[in-house]
Amino acid sequence: MITSGQIKAARALVDWTARDLAAKAEIGFSTLIRLESSSGVPAGNIKTIDAVKKALEAAGVEFIGTPDDRPGVRLNLSNKP
Repeated sequence: MITSGQIKAARALVDWTARDLAAKAEIGFSTLIRLESSSGVPAGNIKTIDAVKKALEAAGVEFIGTPDDRPGVRLNLSNKP
């Protein structure tokens, strides 16, 4: 599971707007804003959160830690095509 802070940080790493990420994850803009505005692990459909995570991972983002233990993100461009 990922946190709302990780989503925001990951989006900043790849220099995407919220609209960019919503489009790439194929979710609604307002849904993404709701996910990002929560605290900790966002409440929502697991498929929606997974779509956001997969879109960011496809851009080279790695989610590290756990929600309870040093959650973070890093950019790994070495595995990008």
